Amino acid sequence: LFFMAANVLEEDSMEQDIESPVTVHQPKLPKQAREDLPKNLNKECVKRKIQRYVRKDGKCNVHHGNVRETYRYLTDIFTTLVDLKWRFNLLIFVMVYTVTWLFFGMIWWLIAYVRGDMDHIGDSTWTPCVSNLNGFVSAFLFSIETETTIGYGYRVITDKCPEGIILLLVQSVLGSIVNAFMVGCMFVKISQPKKRAETLVFSTNAVISMRDGKLCLMFRVGDLRNSHIVEASIRAKLIKSKQTKEGEFIPLNQTDINVGYYTGDDRLFLVSPLIISHEINQQSPFWEISKAQLPKEELEIVVILEGMVEATGMTCQARSSYITSEILWGYRFTPVLTLEDGFYEVDYNSFHETYETNTPVYSAKELAEMASRAELPLTWSVSSKLDQHAELETEEEEKNQEDQNERNGDVANLENESKV
Repeated sequence: LFFMAANVLEEDSMEQDIESPVTVHQPKLPKQAREDLPKNLNKECVKRKIQRYVRKDGKCNVHHGNVRETYRYLTDIFTTLVDLKWRFNLLIFVMVYTVTWLFFGMIWWLIAYVRGDMDHIGDSTWTPCVSNLNGFVSAFLFSIETETTIGYGYRVITDKCPEGIILLLVQSVLGSIVNAFMVGCMFVKISQPKKRAETLVFSTNAVISMRDGKLCLMFRVGDLRNSHIVEASIRAKLIKSKQTKEGEFIPLNQTDINVGYYTGDDRLFLVSPLIISHEINQQSPFWEISKAQLPKEELEIVVILEGMVEATGMTCQARSSYITSEILWGYRFTPVLTLEDGFYEVDYNSFHETYETNTPVYSAKELAEMASRAELPLTWSVSSKLDQHAELETEEEEKNQEDQNERNGDVANLENESKV
């Protein structure tokens, strides 16, 4: 019975296996193994996300790790404090003053305690170091009054306490240094020029289209304030990984993009929004990139606008970046400047808008090759016409020579006949 039941179960399982579709369960792989799978399988399903080097707001997406020489930050403590976030800066600002007042308040209390002023509180015959100082709280208040030069006139130092006079001088000098340092730090942080960069805007997208018969990469910049940026200049960098001929791999290699350095067009008079143009020529890194190839490229264009703030004279820098998905092929920017009654008006609602235009899908290199090939047949036709013209001239000369010979022969025959 046992064997019969086993055979029946085996036959049932075989029938089920034959009738049911075969399902293969893939083993669950660890994360490292999943990452090591062939990349061609993932490219068909998942679009790779490009990691930015510089974000759209201008902040660099780079974190410094394993910095062992942290003491270098303390050698330039002023810049370190300015670079801190506001919450930490305000915390340090409050803590420095509070610790200073507590420290000198403790010393004032110790002087009063050592001299015995605490034991003669209310004794009119006793001359204390500080009048009306009867505890640590009053010593703390006297420290605040001394350092901030409030001078309420209730707690005052007497001339019978030389150690108190010395401490008063030390606290006054150190208090002035602390005020200068902390107030200066706060002033510099408040007036940082990078806040001025918040009103310098870049277009959301960059475009590639024809301009003056040449393929150009363009983006737009503008200033939202009425106070202008003095000596404004623009630069652009191409961030792309590179492998040298020797096999060395250079991640995030930086290449200059010419936006008018040799012609002076990179010097901007940024009163109204301007379109910055990069001509794609043989020196351009986009020389061999076509419309079909552009989405496959892993590159980033970083643009840097620099200048001096007209109000403060401090140098300001604004940054932005464009990845391949933000570069529109065959588009132009919508005009934003219009002439009104006596002035020009800028419509910033259309600052980021673009419109499609007729642009070839070929790379600048291919366009140059097609233009050169288009000139060759013209040269051939001219040369062939010249050759044909020369052949016609030679044929005409031969015919003229034959006619002349025939005429000479006829004249000779007439002379012979006349003699006869």
